[in-house]
Amino acid sequence: MSKINGFVGRRDLLKLVGVGGLGIGAIATFGSIIPGTEQIAIADANPANPNPVNASEAWKRLLAGNQRFASQKRQYPHQSLEHLQLVAPTQYPFATILGCADSRVPAEIIFDQGLGDLFVVRVAGNVASDTAIGSLEYATAILGSQLIVVLGHRRCGAVTAAIKNEPLPGRIGFIIENIKPALAKVKIGTGDAVKDAVIANIQYQVEKLHQNSVILAKLVREGQLKIVGAFYDIDTGKISFIK
Repeated sequence: MSKINGFVGRRDLLKLVGVGGLGIGAIATFGSIIPGTEQIAIADANPANPNPVNASEAWKRLLAGNQRFASQKRQYPHQSLEHLQLVAPTQYPFATILGCADSRVPAEIIFDQGLGDLFVVRVAGNVASDTAIGSLEYATAILGSQLIVVLGHRRCGAVTAAIKNEPLPGRIGFIIENIKPALAKVKIGTGDAVKDAVIANIQYQVEKLHQNSVILAKLVREGQLKIVGAFYDIDTGKISFIK
């Protein structure tokens, strides 16, 4: 792959993500295209991961880390000054998380991971917005992560707001509108409606990633990526897989 003053060549990047005929829109989040030039800025991009971790192994690592966290046996891996200096030149996160911005759900802590282990995108309601999708495309197509986990959690405020369906100030409503379609199959008023809605939203956002990203869909088809859902119980600290 050609580089000019730290820039990845535009044509080479398009070949990498396999969207040469679709233009630059899907990856413009990470570079500024200047009319008349042939280059795009990509921060610390290095797709040649020397030790790629497949999706199954990545999920096992995440579950093992969460089990350590939930049982109060954390190892605090990869958090030393030595490791900080090791990953400073570049990054090869073994998994990517699309999680809620809720302060009680910090991915690196609940999965007991460290510097450079996870590429984390957090937004209220773990919504697969265009910006979030662009970040996930970068983590997978450029950095080589082979697993995306859409992580929702018990008593999610954004999902609760979507259920209430009341007017909200500012731009908060934009987030809620991206959750409401997930509620179509949820029977409000029966059982744990909020938990059911959280799970429905996780499944809905997973589907959005498959449908709204040519890059992610291509990686999934080629067996280079898996996208799964997970539910975090803020009462117990435990993660469970969502089909």
